[in-house]
Amino acid sequence: MLRALLKGLRDLIYPECCLACKKSIHPNQGRDFICTSCRDGIEMNLPPFCAYCGRHLDGLSLEKNICPGCLSIKFNFDRAFSPCKYSGTIKKLIHEFKYSGSDYLGRDLGKIMNNFIRAYDLPIEYMDFIIPVPLHNSRLRQREFNQAQILSEQVAGEFNKEVLAQVLIRNRMTKTQTGLDPQERWINVEESFCVTRPEMVRERNLLLVDDVLTTGATSSQAAKSLKESGARNVFLLTLAS
Repeated sequence: MLRALLKGLRDLIYPECCLACKKSIHPNQGRDFICTSCRDGIEMNLPPFCAYCGRHLDGLSLEKNICPGCLSIKFNFDRAFSPCKYSGTIKKLIHEFKYSGSDYLGRDLGKIMNNFIRAYDLPIEYMDFIIPVPLHNSRLRQREFNQAQILSEQVAGEFNKEVLAQVLIRNRMTKTQTGLDPQERWINVEESFCVTRPEMVRERNLLLVDDVLTTGATSSQAAKSLKESGARNVFLLTLAS
């Protein structure tokens, strides 16, 4: 409530500016969050996709259907999908979304995910529940919202699915993954999730949702807890990778 009030007050005092490049938005664009130039600069993740992490495959990897980064990694989720590359405009918007209290961005960012689901016919109809990757309670108090839950709700509302927000939880506080090397990221999140109601996920197909896939350590550990609790399939959807 307070955050929305302050945002409204700021808009009355300052001219509307692009949240990505910080330049003023032309009045002809209406009440948009990013300028036309930045919107056109969103780098989409295009097929062919890696069968594991979902990133774009170059020509040298097509025969194996797996990108070089996934050849030596065994993820606990069955497959991942991302509509955008984690660069440029999207990277700036995700940072604004997570760290600047801009939870209202979830609606537009969620639309990108929903359009991707439709465009590539992702198996959303076979998913029993959508589960956001949770934050630890202490980090949730700092941030005031979980960006993964907001994105989950956007997808769930579009495709008439139920979000299970309290079934998967963080059972210990971890360091932020930012600044850690790949090996440190995997060690940092080991055994950091637990399932509070295993009967809800047993023999179910689940869509795990987060904002970004980098090394895959966090989402893989979350999927591991779900699989150990009896989940049949766990697919991962992130906004960017």
